Amino acid sequence: MIKKERKLLVVDDNIDFIHFIRRALEREDYRISIALDGKTAIEKTSTENPELILLDMKLPDISGEEVLERVKEVNKDIPVIVITGYGGDQVAIDMMRKGAIDFLTKPVEPRILIKAIASALAIHDAQKKDKKNPYPSLEIFFPFLAHEIRNPLHAIAGAMAIIQKRCNLEDEFLTQSIKIIHEEVNHLNDFVQGCLNFVRPPDFIRFSEVNLRELISVTTSMMTHTLEPESNKIKIDIKADPDLPKVYINYEEIKQAFLNIVKNAFEAMPEGGELLIEASQTHESPKAVEIVFKDQGVGIKKEAMDLLFSPFFTNKPRGNGLGLALCRRIIVERHQGTIHVESEENKGTTVKVRLPIDRPQQDQPGEAS
Repeated sequence: MIKKERKLLVVDDNIDFIHFIRRALEREDYRISIALDGKTAIEKTSTENPELILLDMKLPDISGEEVLERVKEVNKDIPVIVITGYGGDQVAIDMMRKGAIDFLTKPVEPRILIKAIASALAIHDAQKKDKKNPYPSLEIFFPFLAHEIRNPLHAIAGAMAIIQKRCNLEDEFLTQSIKIIHEEVNHLNDFVQGCLNFVRPPDFIRFSEVNLRELISVTTSMMTHTLEPESNKIKIDIKADPDLPKVYINYEEIKQAFLNIVKNAFEAMPEGGELLIEASQTHESPKAVEIVFKDQGVGIKKEAMDLLFSPFFTNKPRGNGLGLALCRRIIVERHQGTIHVESEENKGTTVKVRLPIDRPQQDQPGEAS
């Protein structure tokens, strides 16, 4: 079988280094395209659809950091390896946080370069495969996976707490590194919990009468506290009917669904804006309460709308693709309600949720759109 050539884009204005790259990779199955500046790199990412980018930090027109951000806007999944002759550990950390998959310092040995490219492509291929073929037995797989992941996570968190106590925290780089480790541990732990919530069997759900006005208030307060100081830029306006009837729901599950919706709204407004939440009783049969979340954020691209409720689909660099999928499972499958999303790019997003006032029947699913 003939191997398919993988398309690489090399972004560097140093001709000697470009020749080095070509020599280092001449026996590998790569088709190399060159961009001598940032603008060309962004254009070629869009027109040539490379499978990996080798990116120099110092370019004649715009910074490598900006190029990284721009190519990720074109294709958020593309692996980018940053190669630079300057910058230290802090630069590496910053670039990795912005989405780079690896960071190499010039001069780089050919074998290290080849290994880095192969590893990045292997990770990328595995991620693509996972998106196309999600594990078929999630209810069996995720509890096992959660156990296997959480044990080392707890060990890492414990070890970092000891390091934090014993090390010189006046060292800014060390302090920042510890902070990043804590953030990543929490991110992975949240993902594991999201998976468990997503696959939890309905037998564990307990229903009770709940005051939705209070639940909405609790949800927004939690999110405002969690996302401080970013939340200071966002105004929340809650308009709930004073005569809103109580609904028969699982409090924790609906709170989680509302948290996911509010979190999405906050993340869609990085420069600030307003989130309007309205709650009222519908006059249709069966009796229900409608909760509308309306933000002034960046909106959703048209081509992404049909995939919003698909597990593991996300259009955010740091998203895990479980937020709206979990909302659908909670609201539609477990509470026989409905969830509907309306959005246009750069025109904000509106999420409408309807929950039946009476206790739902387990064999009567609602709908999501």
